[in-house]
Amino acid sequence: MLYPELYRQLEAARWSLENDVPWDDFASGKSTEEQARTIKMNAITEWSALPATEMFLRDNPHDSDFSAFISVWFYEEQKHALVLMEYLRRYWPALAPTEAELHAVRFMFDPAPANETLMLHFCGEIRLTGWYRRAAEWHTEPVIRTIYGLMAADEARHGSCYMRFMKRAVERDGDAARLAFARIGVLMVSRKAGRAMHPTNLHVSREHYPRDTVQSRLPDPAWMEHWLDEQIQFDEIEEQRVAEGILRKLGSVLGEVFESVQDLRRYRRALETRLVS
Repeated sequence: MLYPELYRQLEAARWSLENDVPWDDFASGKSTEEQARTIKMNAITEWSALPATEMFLRDNPHDSDFSAFISVWFYEEQKHALVLMEYLRRYWPALAPTEAELHAVRFMFDPAPANETLMLHFCGEIRLTGWYRRAAEWHTEPVIRTIYGLMAADEARHGSCYMRFMKRAVERDGDAARLAFARIGVLMVSRKAGRAMHPTNLHVSREHYPRDTVQSRLPDPAWMEHWLDEQIQFDEIEEQRVAEGILRKLGSVLGEVFESVQDLRRYRRALETRLVS
């Protein structure tokens, strides 16, 4: 089982709202309403770990080890929402999310294959690590800069945990797992849709279409693109770093070297041919 070891690793790195966030260092003159509104959107987005957890538990009834790990992942992701809300409660109370705004992002996701979902969230953690690091640089107020730094480190650790489960899936499921990871990997690094792909901006429920992405249920559904492009300026150079990180880490899982998305596409096609022959 992976859960006992991963629990200890995450527990050793855990930070406290009371002791590790320098609340007394708040500098009001360095905090703007524009920045506070982005914090609100991030808080609500983090709250969507709730329906994601419900999805993970529903779609992994065969895997108690992974389901136990999700209890820790869920705790830490909900703490991200909580610390952002606490920041707003203290310094921008008028912008703190309402319970209704939080509840709006809780809806049932359609069932999906476990390995594809695992890869999707692995990529999401890598991308979110980069986004939060850039957010820490963009913000000018020291307390929120610290908070985004703490969250970025959490997301990086979560990505490493998902990698462990991916390696185990390859051991258990062989080429079926390899193909699932390669297919989602191509989707997540190719940017064919002209935007960075993340679990919160993908369609996940036919019943709720077109309001079937987490982002579509935010108070400002267009917020993410503006945040990435105009505010934290997560440009093509930053996005390329994310793509390279996904390809490198996926290569480690699969025992391959992927220099580009084209390499991954060729690998996927070879697997598809092998599995149908």
